[in-house]
Amino acid sequence: MLLECVEQETGPAPEWTVLWLHGLGADGHDFAPIVPELVRRHWPALRFVFPHAPVRPVTINNGMRMRAWYDITGMDFATRADAEGVEQSVEQVEALVAREVERGIAPSRLLLAGFSQGGAITLAAGLRRRQPLAGLIALSTYLPGGEAAASRRDPNAVAQPVFFAHGDGDPVIPVQYGLASAQALERVGFEVEWHRYPMAHQVCAQEIADLGDWLERRLLG
Repeated sequence: MLLECVEQETGPAPEWTVLWLHGLGADGHDFAPIVPELVRRHWPALRFVFPHAPVRPVTINNGMRMRAWYDITGMDFATRADAEGVEQSVEQVEALVAREVERGIAPSRLLLAGFSQGGAITLAAGLRRRQPLAGLIALSTYLPGGEAAASRRDPNAVAQPVFFAHGDGDPVIPVQYGLASAQALERVGFEVEWHRYPMAHQVCAQEIADLGDWLERRLLG
């Protein structure tokens, strides 16, 4: 069954889709307000799709049930992501990509974005794409499985450019884990544009502007 989603379209008959995954404990409404800040008037019409993650117990939060793309079982970044949950979420993302194809948006015109846990799923899904997407957007996040996961990427996946951004003062996912993930992707052939900002676990105005510049090159290039 498809995940429920919040959707926004910036014009009639969208030519592109941005599929955006929220962070732990949030929902699809979390990043919807970013659309008017990000989108530029001369861009083609876009459909933004913000799915709600399933509700599940999260071990590091005392088993509290909340929206989460996977369980987090500990603080070790090499093993913290519940592999089964990651697999399930990647499958759910692929189902949403397939729905966009049915609605007339080719994978080459779909960008997959995510913040924190959502960014981890964005990268995990991106590594497996045999048919590349237009790009991957990874915000304040890390690659589940690190170097080992990167080494198992599909050969076609490296055609996807990556926008990777992180805060220097991030207390949730320290910046060194984001940087190590970006470097792991570069080592296996991805083109990664890396940005770091003086912020915590959040998104800032300069980041939105930089992402807009990167998106413009994808949309109009």
